[in-house]
Amino acid sequence: MTTVETLCVFCGSSPGTDPVFTAAAERFGTTVARRGIELVYGGASVGLMGVVADAALAAGGRATGVITESLAGHEIAHETLSDLHVVSTMHERKALMSELSDAFVMLPGGFGTYEEFMESVTWAQLGIHDKACGILNVDGFFDDLLGFVRHAVAQGFIKARQVEALVISDDVDDLLTALAGSTCDQITTG
Repeated sequence: MTTVETLCVFCGSSPGTDPVFTAAAERFGTTVARRGIELVYGGASVGLMGVVADAALAAGGRATGVITESLAGHEIAHETLSDLHVVSTMHERKALMSELSDAFVMLPGGFGTYEEFMESVTWAQLGIHDKACGILNVDGFFDDLLGFVRHAVAQGFIKARQVEALVISDDVDDLLTALAGSTCDQITTG
């Protein structure tokens, strides 16, 4: 069984329009902290990102942020984190978040959230890492995206086993338990 001591979460810099997203982010941060898992995330104080970090810290956990100089310059950097890394580029940000983390989870968010999570999944498929990748499907938020992924499988662009390697749940506890026993699938040749 894989030990998850640090968990990277990708989520929105906006809270979204439905309070269910904020409640889920708060529950996620609290649960991660209570399980003794350190949160790694994009370092912002706003949106679901800020909610997750605040909840983890309030529950006595550690939260490490990784943010770019330009975003920190817009005064959205979280000022009370356990640790905050300020890097030059988004590429450095994602690489450091990956290096610091044992697994990855996506909560609701926008294009940046999807891009960061999909890169983590792609890196696993390419063998750059073998870390588990999970999705917290809050109130069915990712149902359409998962439908599109199944369509891509049917059309031969994604291998079914790579989708099956994703840990997907609408329950935080179930998701975290399953992540501890999972790794993303790698692309094999020949």
